[in-house]
Amino acid sequence: MAAGSAIQIPTRLPLLLTHESVLLPGSTMRTSVDSPRNMQLVRSRLLKGTSLRSTIIGVIPNTSDPTSDCDDLPNLHRIGTAALAVQVVGSNWPKPHYTLLVTGLCRFQILQLLKEKPYPVAEVQQLDRLEQFTNGHKSEEELGELSEQFYKYAVQLVEMLDMSVPAVAKLRRLLDNLPREALPDILTSIIRTTNQEKLQILDAVRLEERFKMTIPLLVRQIEGLKLLQKTRKSKQDDDKRVVAIRPNRRITHGSITEDEEEEEDHDDVVMLEKKIRTSSMPEQALKVCLKEIKRLKKMPQSMPECALTRNYLELMVELPWNKSTKDRLDIRAARIVLDNDHYAMEKLKKRVLEYLAVRQLKNNLKGPILCFVGPPGVGKTSVGRSIAKTLGREFHRIALGGVCDQSNIRGHRRTYVGSMPGRIINGLKTVGVNNPVFLLDEVDKLAKGLQGDPAAALLEVLDPEQNHSFTDHYLNVAFDLSQVLFIATANTTATIPPALLDRMEVIQVPGYTQEEKIEIAHRHLIPKQLELHGLTPQQIQIPQVTTWGIITRYTREAGVRALDRKLGAICRAVAVKVAEGQHKEAKPDRADVGEGEDCKEHITEDAKPESISDTADLSLPPEMPILIDFHALKDILGPPMYDMEVSERLNQPGVAIGLAWTPLGGEIMFVEASRMDGEGQLTLTGQLGDVMKESAHLAISWLRSNAKRYQLTNASGSFDLLDNTDIHLHFPAGAVTKDGPSAGVTIVTCLASLFSGRLVCSDVAMTGEITLRGLVLPVGGIKDKVLAAHRAGLKRIIIPQRNEKDLEEIAAPVRQELTFVPAACLDEVLNAAFDGGFAVRASLEHFNSKL
Repeated sequence: MAAGSAIQIPTRLPLLLTHESVLLPGSTMRTSVDSPRNMQLVRSRLLKGTSLRSTIIGVIPNTSDPTSDCDDLPNLHRIGTAALAVQVVGSNWPKPHYTLLVTGLCRFQILQLLKEKPYPVAEVQQLDRLEQFTNGHKSEEELGELSEQFYKYAVQLVEMLDMSVPAVAKLRRLLDNLPREALPDILTSIIRTTNQEKLQILDAVRLEERFKMTIPLLVRQIEGLKLLQKTRKSKQDDDKRVVAIRPNRRITHGSITEDEEEEEDHDDVVMLEKKIRTSSMPEQALKVCLKEIKRLKKMPQSMPECALTRNYLELMVELPWNKSTKDRLDIRAARIVLDNDHYAMEKLKKRVLEYLAVRQLKNNLKGPILCFVGPPGVGKTSVGRSIAKTLGREFHRIALGGVCDQSNIRGHRRTYVGSMPGRIINGLKTVGVNNPVFLLDEVDKLAKGLQGDPAAALLEVLDPEQNHSFTDHYLNVAFDLSQVLFIATANTTATIPPALLDRMEVIQVPGYTQEEKIEIAHRHLIPKQLELHGLTPQQIQIPQVTTWGIITRYTREAGVRALDRKLGAICRAVAVKVAEGQHKEAKPDRADVGEGEDCKEHITEDAKPESISDTADLSLPPEMPILIDFHALKDILGPPMYDMEVSERLNQPGVAIGLAWTPLGGEIMFVEASRMDGEGQLTLTGQLGDVMKESAHLAISWLRSNAKRYQLTNASGSFDLLDNTDIHLHFPAGAVTKDGPSAGVTIVTCLASLFSGRLVCSDVAMTGEITLRGLVLPVGGIKDKVLAAHRAGLKRIIIPQRNEKDLEEIAAPVRQELTFVPAACLDEVLNAAFDGGFAVRASLEHFNSKL
């Protein structure tokens, strides 16, 4: 090619100053730009340029760009590399910067620095000829012996690498296709070299000098690879010598070790195949396993899929396809076990005994799918364990609270890395039988996430018509779940999807009455706490009256968890006294240590009992048993948490007591109202939902329309209750969200008390939905609401007339202590809520219609 057609770089180049790396011609480098001058070069030249010429810059190595524009440039390295900016990427984290991808073209020499700001520009002289890359091969005679020696070492280095790697194969082709003059720069940028060595290669302008400096670098890299390969080979030989000596097998020299390892793996596969053939899995599952075992035999041990296939086959063998336990069908024994484990819960016990009776008559009965719904702490989970004990079955609990991935139920497909079966199949593998009792705990707290809806995945599991062929994504074969007894637990059915709720037999588990709690405490909780704290009945006595005090003054719940914790606190305090007494007895006479537990503490009703925390007689050991009375309760548990505040809060007009249902059980709810001069506005506070707000508007509308009938007036004596009057309704506690229609009759009674100036009876609570015509409609949760009123010490309860049938579920002792007033309309509600009734204006009885 003529000299006039040679490729030339511009004579004036903007300079990019780099310090950490060296760019050689023919190589590519990625560098970060964050200094002021370099950033300005990128913005003004590279990002705004529109021609190919604007993308050519000069890269100066071994030179740091000053951190400020005011600082002078340092001495620039004499030789640089003209580069083509291939890519520019900007980012603002952790600070504004650009990342450049540049490819070296040729060397240049700086003749004169033309300007320093906003970025340096210099007049340069090209040192390498770019037409070498476009010309054909030069003859070997022109290259000389030096280039041949370099080429030999380069080929030797590349062939020592793994040629199956695409990058290595491409490099081997480049050695044959590229001109020899370009190879020193390219190989120097590839092999392991320091920046100083690269800088020396860059400064070597003469080609002969460049070859001489690069050959030692290649030789050093070759020797390093040889040493590395030798080290790896010796390590492999050592590993091959360490083999397990198996019985009845001779170990010889040479390559027998590798064969023996292969034989061991083959023996494992043969054993696995034998287990598969002798297992009692269905025909479809057997076909799949035999197909997978054939693939496993042909698969190299180094493949990741080999371990996955082996794990899959081992799981298929371990699953209880036809293994089951025999049910204990003795109904009398089952009734005794259930009564011993749980007090009350008659509905649950009746359902289990029904299942046992039908199971006696029919052997292939499908397992029922039950759902226990009730407040926390009433024993839903523990009764599931008792059912398994009664039937003689294995028990497995699956906690579903917060589960948001349907793969937790149905498993992951085996195409995913780290795939595993769902929790149903894992539970069957754990229990080892196909007819266990599965407890699906907190089924109402399933969450819907990006990975699907687990509640929808449970539809197949809990459907008796489908679960005989449940297909887990991991197994990909059907498994029969029809013999599994599924028991789900929930606090409320409101958050359970209707389709899932339809598949389950819902059994309500209401809260306990105070009498039931006392029995549960003395039958189960107190013996359990004594055993946990190492105490005996000879050391502590908790009378029933004390238990009643704990239930009414220190706990107010539907279940017994808080009661259990309070009893645990009492046992810990007594354990401290017992331990201190044994220590003090041991000091005066070690022989009398065992006699200290036989003493008794005499506390009479006439004299005030000594508190457990009194320090007057700390020098003497406490007398046994320690009696826990109300004074001891106050010392251990502190002042009572709940007071009988009903009568105190109903000492002025505008206050009424309602009954509410929550997932935690029933609660009493105070409704307060006040009026003031204003513009006829109704203010509602207490975090009320839309339904409760509508009930409040219904109540005020009904009272306004019946104000003359009941002689209700505002402060100015007008029958228009909102005339120049504002009404404020408040529902404590304000931090608790409230909603539902049950507060309608309570709001009407509260407002009627406000405008009439009369007090609502202090022992009355009420619940019911209202209509605009004054009818009282039925509501739910009657039993929980009645128990809440009973816990609060209320005596009369106003309920909708159509809810009378729900009173049969309430225990007879509770019904005997309460008076129920069924109401069909608001007139009956008001007459029952106020002493002496709520009189209607007599003249209205003779009112003649004009229609």
